[in-house]
Order: sequence, then C-alpha cells, then structure tokens
Amino acid sequence: MLWPGYQLNYSMSLQSKNGQWGEDFSVDFLVQNGMEILHRNWRYKRAEIDIIGKEGDILVFVEVKTKSGTFMGRPEEVVGFKKKKMMFAAASAYMASTEYEGEIRFDIIGIIGGPGGVKEILHFKDAFYPGMNP
Repeated sequence: MLWPGYQLNYSMSLQSKNGQWGEDFSVDFLVQNGMEILHRNWRYKRAEIDIIGKEGDILVFVEVKTKSGTFMGRPEEVVGFKKKKMMFAAASAYMASTEYEGEIRFDIIGIIGGPGGVKEILHFKDAFYPGMNP
C-alpha cells in the first residue's frame, strides 16, 4: 500500500539515469566543440556543478538539464534563481580552492531526448550572470 505523496524509487531511478546520460552526452558535445573538461559533479556543501570546463582562457561552469519531452516545459527553463545562486556559491568556492582569478562563464545545456536518441540539444553560453534575478 502506498501513502499520499509517495513516489516509487524506480521512477526516480529512471530520472537519475536519464540525467546521468544527459551529462555524459553533454561532456562529449562540449569536448567535440573544443572545451577541456576539468571536473564533473563538483560539490560544495549542498550545491553541485555538473561540468566545469575551460574554453580558451575562460573557466566555464555548466548546468545540464535533460527531459524526455517538453510537455512540462523546456529543460533549460527549470534552472531557477535558487539553482543559479547555489551554482555561484559553488563556483566561488571552486575558484578560491584553485586560486583562479580569470574570466568565468555560466552555461546551461538543455537536452530533449534520452538514451534512445537526442531530439534537441541547446547550449546557452553566458546563460546567466551571478546576482541577477531571472
């Protein structure tokens, strides 16, 4: 018997698998487009940055969102103010730990599809700036 609000683990597992696949696909996409990947799933407190890379002299922090379709909105639209704020905190901690003082950028990759195939991938460079509300 299930109680109200309970979600079965296998549905969350499918979502996690789709998200992991999206990150793997994004890494391949970014490498093919000239980015050097430095870290994946870098954590600071409760925040996580999916991909940290370098494009030329620019340090790039990338958030990846993967959805099977657009019924409930586009994948890039779910990166809200709270997530952006957490990414900025994590990016600041990363820069402090590596003593990086150069130019940075925050990107979002939105993928529609899944392990069976990609329908669309959009790479939003400079998707947001720290401190700006959506």
